[in-house]
Amino acid sequence: MARIVDPALASASFRDEIRLEIHALPEPLTFVGFLAADHGPSATYAEYTRRGCDDVGVKFDLRPVKRLDAEAAVLDANADPRVHGIFIYYPVFGTEQDAYLRDLVDPGKDVEGLHSFWARCLYANKRFIDDAKTKKAILPCTPLAILKLLDVAAVSRVGAARPLAGVHAVVFNRSEVVGRPLASMMANDGAEVVSFDVDGAQLFEPAPQDGAHTVRESAVDRATALAKADVVITGVPSRAFPLVRADEIRSVAACLNFSTLKNFEDDVAQKARVFVPRVGPMTVTMALRNAARLYRNARS
Repeated sequence: MARIVDPALASASFRDEIRLEIHALPEPLTFVGFLAADHGPSATYAEYTRRGCDDVGVKFDLRPVKRLDAEAAVLDANADPRVHGIFIYYPVFGTEQDAYLRDLVDPGKDVEGLHSFWARCLYANKRFIDDAKTKKAILPCTPLAILKLLDVAAVSRVGAARPLAGVHAVVFNRSEVVGRPLASMMANDGAEVVSFDVDGAQLFEPAPQDGAHTVRESAVDRATALAKADVVITGVPSRAFPLVRADEIRSVAACLNFSTLKNFEDDVAQKARVFVPRVGPMTVTMALRNAARLYRNARS
């Protein structure tokens, strides 16, 4: 029987630390969230954000917005010195136009870490944005939340220079929002990651010391990759996805689902060492962590 990790409980200790950081800042923080559609998961994420902000003393202003007004609304929030963090609850258009909106957010207010500026830092394994190495880069909050949950699951060696060295992982999802940055972050921390999407498999190979990971096409199939995996992470928002079964995984595997849909068969929780059924509350916690870091970066 797997140990079930509840992200709400797991995030509590992180919230205690973040609460102290935020209360030590010279002014209270304010987040603005833009919700453009009556989309169930988006509304749920907005509610997680509200609860997380309330818990650590951040003001949260959720603003319903028509999708054609989203651009102007984001630009107004960028220019408002009273706004310290911006959330956009996707999908807004459900097209490539959403990528344009992500890049419209001021990187200094992008608590979700989705701007291309932060992506370039991540893929190059650039952990500071200044030569003096006093200003840390931020990471996208959902992949970062997943790594923190792997810490809780005792998959990683917390505090080590390469905390995932020797770990073999499989990730089903290669989106630019979660799957690809997650595989890159894990490889930068020493893991070997097989990333699957509809176009096939790619192998994210561990970064050398003080360098960035490498990626190459791979012919490995699902069965072979899963039979070797210490970690299995799924985030496929499609009911057509063949659910991961217990007979495909190792008994020592840690399994985590960040999709809004079920990606694992029920029997996985009977066989896996650890099972994490969702990520949402930890994602908000990491956004709060990012906000404190961005505030300090801007004023140091």
